[in-house]
Amino acid sequence: MTGTQTAGRRYGGRDAAQRQQERRTRLIQAGLDLFGTAGYASVSVKQVCSHAGLTERYFYESFRDREDLLAGVYNELITTISAETAQAAAAAAPNVNAQLRAGLEVFIRTLTGDARMARLVLIEVVGASPRLEVRRREVLHEFAAMIAAVVAPLPGPEVCSSRLNMTTMSLVGGVNELLVDWTLGHQNATVEELIDLCYTLFTAAYRAVSDQP
Repeated sequence: MTGTQTAGRRYGGRDAAQRQQERRTRLIQAGLDLFGTAGYASVSVKQVCSHAGLTERYFYESFRDREDLLAGVYNELITTISAETAQAAAAAAPNVNAQLRAGLEVFIRTLTGDARMARLVLIEVVGASPRLEVRRREVLHEFAAMIAAVVAPLPGPEVCSSRLNMTTMSLVGGVNELLVDWTLGHQNATVEELIDLCYTLFTAAYRAVSDQP
């Protein structure tokens, strides 16, 4: 039997690629569980593998190192949060206020509903590595662009693109820091209060930007 045939052998109805993907998923889940509770700096590759029920050989099959796993977990979470937020906003179209409210509600409830996710997305990736810091900044810009895409095409006064971009980035940064504060226990607001406050800020900012000549 050739090496190619061996690599493609099926076990339990799953081929090699499917089994590798399943192992990767288990490692991603273990990373979320451990980085989101004990913290990235306190968790070793050995601990991740033990939690996932896999040997280190399988860890390095999917990830270069512990930082690569953190990046993998972060990107998986951001993909999910971004898709769900965009879907909620799109479903509320074309009313801009309804879109902003729906998107904010899904975004905030998703993060505040899972302490592991909130800690990893908002705290553990900050300063973890130059690579992750670049990615974190990209994510902030991606969410700012999502907001801009909601409000920019709507009928009404023309919105200056540079002013809109600065405004959306300010709002995203503000929501991010508010949720960091909440996650660390420095704010005792309810989730509903967080949503209401952010919605008020977003709609007020949009009105202010739209009124500019």
